Amino acid sequence: MTTMRRLFYAGAALLMSTQFSLAQDKTEISVSRFFGACEADYGTLTDVSKANGECGIVTALINKFNAESKDTHVKVDIVEWPGYDQLTARIRSGEPPTISVMHEAVISDYSSRGLLEPLDDGLKAAGVDAADFTDAAKAGVTKDGKIYALPFDTHTWLWHINLNLFKQAGLVDASGNPILPKSADELLSQAQQFKEKTGKPYFVSTLANEQAAYTRTFDTLLYQQNFDFFADPTKVNFATPEAKNAATLLKAIFDKDYTTKGQDYAASVAGFSNGDGGVFICGTWLVDTYDQESKKSGVPLSNGYTVVPFPQLYPGSPRVWADGHSWVILKADLTDPQRKSAYEFLKFLWDNDFQWARTGHLPIRKSVADSADFKALPHRTALMPLTQTGTALPAAVKRQFAIQDIEGEEIASAMRGDKDVDSALADAQSRINDLLANAK
Repeated sequence: MTTMRRLFYAGAALLMSTQFSLAQDKTEISVSRFFGACEADYGTLTDVSKANGECGIVTALINKFNAESKDTHVKVDIVEWPGYDQLTARIRSGEPPTISVMHEAVISDYSSRGLLEPLDDGLKAAGVDAADFTDAAKAGVTKDGKIYALPFDTHTWLWHINLNLFKQAGLVDASGNPILPKSADELLSQAQQFKEKTGKPYFVSTLANEQAAYTRTFDTLLYQQNFDFFADPTKVNFATPEAKNAATLLKAIFDKDYTTKGQDYAASVAGFSNGDGGVFICGTWLVDTYDQESKKSGVPLSNGYTVVPFPQLYPGSPRVWADGHSWVILKADLTDPQRKSAYEFLKFLWDNDFQWARTGHLPIRKSVADSADFKALPHRTALMPLTQTGTALPAAVKRQFAIQDIEGEEIASAMRGDKDVDSALADAQSRINDLLANAK
């Protein structure tokens, strides 16, 4: 072997050894998240500004953190939404992730059992100013006077609208804006007109293998009637005219074929893109995705997409269902370097709140919400009232995801006609209150 070749191999070996040493010198923490998997498109992307959608942006954010951090490496565990069965199993096995994404509605279930680390002092030391939390974010992550999570967003219920189909149905004004219903009766009238003019249902809906959509729409209709169905956080009350109004409206939409049927979440997301109907009732997380779709030529949403808060159909209130994603540190025997790395990662997410807000979710920092960059994003001016009208269940209500499933099952049964409305509401109330009576 020549001297030059020996020098080459020696240099290469030294470089590999140095890189391995650098990797070994980093503290590894595990982060559990949902939001999907998209490594084929974003697996190596570190320029977050070039990513789109929830999966793309969160993947690029973690890639960027790993590329830039001198001390920490994040190992990502991707779980199916919502991931709480897996999280609970890992906690019971004694091997929880260092950090996990968590809906604010679920935090109380874990914090009340002493499973989450209070973050007040650690966030302050890391440079996260809790005074910059929006009111919604602060309320969502604060339990019993302590901060148990870093808020990541506020997300809520919207109407995604195909303006091309609305125009065909004669439901746009002189400026090309959608004409929105102002009452339940007006909604049904517009839905009939839309169906007659376009031959398609007014709504694209997620009605198969999904309970959350039923619950979020039903809760919104209750809030709009100024009905606080969890006035007592230990029990629900659906034995009211307001609950019957809401369930009856949903049943009428189904009975009159004003909605698509049999679509699961993936099918309904694609169905709206494909022009299956005029309105897709879904969340903030799809704003960026559909806005990008509308910029393409030759597709049903071409130059024909807008999004608005869920229209107020009752005279009581503009309130709309809302929740938030957040990041928690699980109680575990963390080493000092692991704890330091955990807060380093949380501070990074805090610093990149604007990038996550590009998904369509509302920012959790007042400074970001008030920034020119955020206000310049598409549709954000129309959505800003949701920072005031977005409404979550009271923090003291436990088992909120289990409640969501029960409520959704029973509202679905009423909507489809499997049960009459009164029976479905009575069963929902009974099942939820039995659950809460045994909640610890």
